[in-house]
Order: sequence, then C-alpha cells, then structure tokens
Amino acid sequence: MRRPLAPPQLSGPRYNEFIQSQKVRVIDENGENLGVMYTREAIEQAAEVGLDLVEISPNADPPVAKFLDIGRFKYEAQKKANEQRKRQKTQEIKEIKMRPNIDDHDYETKMKKVVEFLGDGDKVKVTMRFRGREMAHGQLGMAVLQRVASETGEIAKVEAHPRMEGRQMLMVLSPK
Repeated sequence: MRRPLAPPQLSGPRYNEFIQSQKVRVIDENGENLGVMYTREAIEQAAEVGLDLVEISPNADPPVAKFLDIGRFKYEAQKKANEQRKRQKTQEIKEIKMRPNIDDHDYETKMKKVVEFLGDGDKVKVTMRFRGREMAHGQLGMAVLQRVASETGEIAKVEAHPRMEGRQMLMVLSPK
C-alpha cells in the first residue's frame, strides 16, 4: 500500500494555498486590519490587489496573514539574515607560547600581544613549554603564568587555570 505524497517543504513562511488554517486575521498592504475571514476569501482579495497572502504569525489564534509580495518578502528576509551574519563576531582562541626562564623584555613583548588579543575580543591560550631539566622546576612556569593572570586581571578573567599537559602548562584567558 502506497502512502500519499507529503506536500513539498517550504522555506520561509507559508503563503497562499500553503496556509493550512481555515480562517486567518488579515492585514492589507497598507497595514490596516481587515478582521478575521476565510483563507480562500483572503487569497482572492490579495490576488485582486496583485499580491500574495503571507502568514506572518502562524502561532496566533487565528493566524495572522498579510498582503505582501512573497518574492520581495523572502529577498528582504535573506538580506537581513546576511547582514546579521556579517555583524556577528566569532571569538577565536589565540595562542602565546612562553618558556619558564623568559627574559623581561621578551615577557613584555608577549604581554603586549596578549593585551591586544584580549582587546579584540579573542580568548588567549598561554602555553608554558618545558624542555629537559626545566620539567623539575614546574613552580617557575606556574609563577610566570600567575604573573600573566595578575597583570591581565582588569581586562580578562582566567577561564582555565594553569594545568600541566605533558611537557606544557596551559592557561586560558577570556576578555571580561
């Protein structure tokens, strides 16, 4: 036994014959409320004006439909979505690598980059690398990372406290 075919899936709001409710609250092209009427009748009135009946608020009781040009409506909705996507800032994780016996000037240079990254709204992963005998002096690396955390305390919060992973000690800072 074959099942009847399902109606095609629409992207965006339902319009004209795709509106499933019997009655709708109708708003004309000028924004005036025409009241509740049968969907067929509303579609005919929209066609007389040369527009489509578009379901604006499908969850209302009865659903709200408006006289619109569906092509223009979809185009404007797509433009609005693209504009929002363009404005959205993705937060990246930037990495700064240090050694436990870092010199003061090198440390200050790295700290300038950390502050710059945090100012741009990015997270910063500070990696302390240990080589050879440095592994025996983990407290030196911890002291440097604590210094980084205290110096960036006003503009950042420590998201992941310093922890060892193999030969590296990691800490993640995120902007406040």
